[in-house]
Order: sequence, then structure tokens, then C-alpha cells
Amino acid sequence: MLDQLGRPLRDLRISVTDRCNLRCPYCMPREVFGPGFAFLERRELLTFEEITRIARALADLGVVKIRLTGGEPLLRRELERLVEMLSGIGGVAEIALTTNGLLLATRAATLRDAGLTRVTVSLDALDRETLMSMSGAPLSPARVLAGIDAAAEAGLQPVKVNMVVRRGFNEHHVLAMAERFRHSGHVLRFIEYMDVGSSNGWQPSEVVSAEEILYGIRQRWALEELPPSREGEVASRYRYCDGAGEIGVIHSVSKPFCGGCTRARLSADGKLYTCLFATGGHDLRALVRTGAGEEQLTRRLREIWGARADRYSAQRSASAGLEAEPGEQPPKIEMSYIGG
Repeated sequence: MLDQLGRPLRDLRISVTDRCNLRCPYCMPREVFGPGFAFLERRELLTFEEITRIARALADLGVVKIRLTGGEPLLRRELERLVEMLSGIGGVAEIALTTNGLLLATRAATLRDAGLTRVTVSLDALDRETLMSMSGAPLSPARVLAGIDAAAEAGLQPVKVNMVVRRGFNEHHVLAMAERFRHSGHVLRFIEYMDVGSSNGWQPSEVVSAEEILYGIRQRWALEELPPSREGEVASRYRYCDGAGEIGVIHSVSKPFCGGCTRARLSADGKLYTCLFATGGHDLRALVRTGAGEEQLTRRLREIWGARADRYSAQRSASAGLEAEPGEQPPKIEMSYIGG
């Protein structure tokens, strides 16, 4: 099953909740997602059975990897039960989780037992003050590091650690993060600050490019580029020449990878999105709750993916990274709603 640009569907990201216990300014700024913000009610969320049914249909159409996201996915009660249900879907080779790590230390082993195979943890600095500015909340790096250690001990290895690099906030912590995770067995990935959603006040001047990040690291340690680990890989991979491990850079602003994007995203309330920068989704909840059969669901999924022509990042890059003037395009869906 190919889209309009010949891209297959291979990866499904499932947001299980729109809630989070942090307020990172680049994803869920507190001035927008404050005490009075109306999050989804429980009845609006897809049930685990509904999620599994949609995931199974998408697996039949080519999905081989499922990633659970949020919000913060570990806030969804009994998430282990969903992992176990998804692990029973034929053809799915990997079930991963992206988390801020705050609740991971006590859950890593039970998630592994349920069938989770990989985990990615967000950590933007090791310094408490800097981490607070990036997370929008008092946050101890020790607590996140404990979650990473627990995941590794549970066998969810290698743990991937994501660092969003934002100029003026944490770019001066790149080398400290690299030093911390060298020889750890984990894979540290540096992510360019992206213009996701419509509320984070993104400015091109705050983007620290992947090339700038790599240049700084190479001034201290020699690096060798590695080939992609699989089709649709979004991170460019490098290894330390001294054998200290691997890092990655995700350059969706400076060097878009739209041409190889194989991802679809399912929101917590059952809308399917075909791009991280989408302005709208396709309602699958209404379809499954009004008695649609498997053939009807499959046909609708084929229609959605077959019509896909998204390439937002490439178009943005073609216009020299400049945003359209206000009012020229509808608001993009917030990343906290459909996962990263």
C-alpha cells in the first residue's frame, strides 16, 4: 500500500492520552495548557479494544512497528494491558514507547513482561535549572536517569534518549549530554527544535542545526557515519571512533526526510493523521463505534493512505525555513495530541 509519493506504510504511532505531567514549552506550553485547559474526557478516548482493532487492520496493510506516545503515555491506566493486546498482532515486530521517564522506573519490568520491546526517553539537559526551563516544571534529572537505568535493567535495550536542542535554552549542554551517555550502551539522539503545533512560538533563529551539533561534538571526539538501521529511519547515525557507542541526529528542519516517511499517527480520540505537521485528521472512532465491519475499515484506511501527499518539512525547507505569514495556513495539530 503506497501513498501518492510512493511511500509505504510501515510505522504507527498511537497516542493513548492527551495529558502530560510536564509542560515543555516546545510541546505543551503552560500558558496554553494551563489549569483551565479542557483535556479529552475518558469517553472520548479510544478503548484498548478499539485501538487494537485499528492497529490490527493497519498491520494487515503493512505496519510492522508500533510506538505508544501521548501526552505522557504512562499516565494512561493499565497501559501494560494494551501492550499485551498489541503484542498479539501478527506481523508487528516491535512495540516501543516514548516517555518523559518520570513514571518509568516502577513500570519498566511490567511493560517488558507485557511485550514492550523498546523505550525512548526524553531528557533535554542534566542540569536541574536548564531542565526546568525546557520542561516547564520542577524536574530532577536523577528521576529520569533512574527510569533509563530501570529500562536497561529490564532488557529494553538499547534505550534511546532524545534531546531537543533549542538555541538560547540548552545548546550549551550538548557536550555534557554526550559525555554522560558515552560508554552507557544507550543511544543519545539530538533533535532540531521543530515548528510543531501552533502554540510553541517557534522561530527559525532558535534552531540549532544537526550540522552545528555534530561540529561541536567532533571538536572533542571523532565520529564515523553509520548506514540507516532500517527503511524509514529518521535519525542520521554516527559512532564514536574510540568505541564509546552511538549517537544520532534528527534534522527535520535543516534536512527534511519527507521522501522516506512511512509513519501514520493515531490520536487518543481516534483520528488518523498522515503527517506530524497536519492541520486535520480522519475520524476512525466514529467508524468503529457505528458498527463498521473489517472490510469497511480496511477500505477507509486504504483511501486515507492512498491519498496521502504530505511533505510539509520539505516544503518549509524549500522556502528557506521561513514560516508562512500569519493567517496564510490553518493551525497545525499540537504534537501533544498526536505524539512526536
